[in-house]
Amino acid sequence: MLKVNFRQAISTDAKQAAPLIINANGDISHRLTGETEPHKVEEEMCTLFKRNDNPHSHLYTYMAEFDGKVIGTMVAYSGKEAIQLDQNLNNWLADKGGDLEEAETESLPDEFYIDTICITPDFRGKGIGTQFFSFAEALAKQQNFSKVSLNVETQKAAAIRLYKRLGYEIVSPWTIIGEPFHHMVKVI
Repeated sequence: MLKVNFRQAISTDAKQAAPLIINANGDISHRLTGETEPHKVEEEMCTLFKRNDNPHSHLYTYMAEFDGKVIGTMVAYSGKEAIQLDQNLNNWLADKGGDLEEAETESLPDEFYIDTICITPDFRGKGIGTQFFSFAEALAKQQNFSKVSLNVETQKAAAIRLYKRLGYEIVSPWTIIGEPFHHMVKVI
């Protein structure tokens, strides 16, 4: 297994982190940024990353590095903060104008929530995602959480199998942007 260094992101990581966050979120990134053009989506994700008040801020992002190179990113935060972070995102989107759906809270207050994990293509399948999960669980314990949660699209069978192998259990259905998800939790 590769020895990966994990660290808190800083605002100047935006150009490296934004494409990975977009990759992990897929089309949801359009809604999160209020943009449709790929270059504008990335530009606005960088804006959100540099801010301190939303779920995709550098304050809630962690970088994976190998040999001095960023090879992955994880967005994770306290469920206690999720409502305010999402409200701040909604306010930012409203200030931009347009007809946008509001961001929905994706976790419960007593959970440490893993929003996204994305590994660069060259480093996928090398156990880095699993290391990120261990890192997230350590962060959760440091913040006095006994549960770590995530949401996964119901049709992503391979991801569901992986999360179950890591100790996560489906605890409830969840809807995000009108789409069905499984809310999965691991007690740590």
